Amino acid sequence: MSSRPVSNRPVSSQSLWGGRFSTAPDKVASRFSASVAIDSRLAAEDIDGSLAHARMLAKQAIISGEDLAAIECGFAQIRSEIEAETFEWDPEYEDVHLNLERALTDRIGDAGKRLHTARSRNDQVATDMRLWSRKAVTRLASELLALVDTVLDRVRQDGDHLLPAYTHLQRAQPTRLGHHLLAWVAMWLRDADRLLDARERLNFSPLGAGALATTTFPIDRSDSAAALGFRAPMWNSLDAVSSRDFLLEVLGSLSILQVHLSRVAEELVLWSSQEFAFIEISDAFATGSSMMPQKKNPDMAELIRGKSSVAPAAFLQVAMMLKALPLTYNRDMQEDKEPVFRAFDTALDSIVVMRGMIGSLHFKPSRMNAALRDGFIEATDIADYLAAKGVPFREAHACSGKLVAAAVQAGCTLLEVPLAVYQSVSPAFEADVFESLAAEAMVERRDILGGPASARVQEALELANAEATGLKHRL
Repeated sequence: MSSRPVSNRPVSSQSLWGGRFSTAPDKVASRFSASVAIDSRLAAEDIDGSLAHARMLAKQAIISGEDLAAIECGFAQIRSEIEAETFEWDPEYEDVHLNLERALTDRIGDAGKRLHTARSRNDQVATDMRLWSRKAVTRLASELLALVDTVLDRVRQDGDHLLPAYTHLQRAQPTRLGHHLLAWVAMWLRDADRLLDARERLNFSPLGAGALATTTFPIDRSDSAAALGFRAPMWNSLDAVSSRDFLLEVLGSLSILQVHLSRVAEELVLWSSQEFAFIEISDAFATGSSMMPQKKNPDMAELIRGKSSVAPAAFLQVAMMLKALPLTYNRDMQEDKEPVFRAFDTALDSIVVMRGMIGSLHFKPSRMNAALRDGFIEATDIADYLAAKGVPFREAHACSGKLVAAAVQAGCTLLEVPLAVYQSVSPAFEADVFESLAAEAMVERRDILGGPASARVQEALELANAEATGLKHRL
């Protein structure tokens, strides 16, 4: 959330800490421990959580209706200032929670001081992070499904083109472009499903757990949980304030997503190279060279590939921060926010850039077809041809290999090897073998669920579209 830059005014008091401390904190220690420059991003969630808490307190007659009205009015003003970027964050009040409480108390007096009744910053920050993560996961999944829609549109427009599929970066067998693009879709649909599944598990409320052992006040945790859209309150107060596994789960899901984005980005880099030239990336998603005027570099794809390390690094950072912490809250846990925010921001930007890049790609079917003529991609179908005539597959495989060796020696393609050579390898070969080795014929024979035949690609397109629609209903 944007706001006015954090002030550099030094810490001068500990007014919010009551009477326990008699000495002002060390200036370097105060700067070292302040987090408001990062967690001010949680302001909207903190206000929402505070209002739900205050309304519950009023329902339970723990604070008065007049206090509640003042709190609601005060937060309305503060929210407007934050949205207008006129709110000043003060590092003297080290985090978002104390800044907002200070601002509220400045405006409404004692009613603001009553807000924190039956609440700790421990359950407050845990609630804020769950609210923020829930919202962030929803937005990310929505953008990811928009990317899926873009790819599905490209399948409809360009999916019939043929090109080689690769193993070990060597031409292996022919496929349809739509079949290949739907492989990207399959990965991203699983990513969206993982994210939404993680959202279900994080959607429980820590609010009311207090510092670690709830409170002596007769609060209604179910009321505040429902008001915030949580499924229910967390049923163990120690776990409620100390658990951050929900962050690890979403970071794990983001890590897999970024790996998938990186793999697709790598294919775009390869396909746009002069060696492949299967695609041209739009000028809007490419850059030039400071020295070489002819260059058109796939920088956005390379950056998606490079930034794929962010979420796995964030997962590791949060996991290492948590791994040796005893229950319950420890100040180490303050360090979860920066890596989480960065991971979400990077993943979101990567998705948006990928969508624009794929949506504006220019495919080059002539280059794809030309690539089908080299690399002996007919070899598997030659073996299958013999196997279909009763030759044991291992024998058929060996015969096909001999024909590849003959083509290599002659410096020609398998389609250019004379029929007499085929028949010298196996008498089962007939003249119709060459018809069976046409690229379209080879692809169409793979009329199996999940295969590249035209009808199967259409079937997969419909299945992917239905799955995407189902995921959208879960947003």
